[in-house]
Amino acid sequence: MSIIDKSKKKYNHSVADRELTFNPADILAHVRRTPTTPNSLSADQKIELIEKNFREILTTLGMDLTNDSLEKTPHRIAKMYVRELFQGLDEASFPRITVIENEMEYDQMVVVKDVAIISTCEHHFATIHGRANIAYIPKRRVIGLSKINRVARYFSRRPQVQERLTRQIADCLSYVLDTENVAVHIAAKHYCVISRGIEDVGSSTSTSDLRGAFRDDPKTRTEFMATLSTHDES
Repeated sequence: MSIIDKSKKKYNHSVADRELTFNPADILAHVRRTPTTPNSLSADQKIELIEKNFREILTTLGMDLTNDSLEKTPHRIAKMYVRELFQGLDEASFPRITVIENEMEYDQMVVVKDVAIISTCEHHFATIHGRANIAYIPKRRVIGLSKINRVARYFSRRPQVQERLTRQIADCLSYVLDTENVAVHIAAKHYCVISRGIEDVGSSTSTSDLRGAFRDDPKTRTEFMATLSTHDES
């Protein structure tokens, strides 16, 4: 049966009847892969190993780990990596994604603007900080707006390059919404550019993944691009 049954009166059954919930493994199988080598270590085991290794790094740098300010730094770093910055490497932390049938037959652009992006450059492990504008045109399915933010956050929370992050968000939404009409634009500052190398504090990087009507229909493309945030990403 089609997800929209036009023989029924609209809104005559419960939200639960109209919901479709996804298994994270199914979604991730349709998303561009981050280069990883999965292991069987628990989160606590990872924290223990990272703490040990980061202690060696600080010792090699000549830091005094008996100092009150530094004593717990290796543990703080390890916990931050596993529980916060890189929790997007853990399938179990993937947000619960539920879509419902598009009973209202809405067929115009849905745009979520200025989604906060905080990620980590996989080349230097420096911060990537910016915002995303994310849009889709519904066909049979619509999604709760907060889920779009949660998807962006999940894929941000791993070592990344901005181009891959942009595509992973688009891959995910295209799959769960069953539509090619998806657009993702990210503008971000990279602290591997700001704090090292060229040390350019003013530049930012923009990436886009435009699919379906957003790519092929000039009017739709122009309408989406006009929504992009113009404020500074500092």
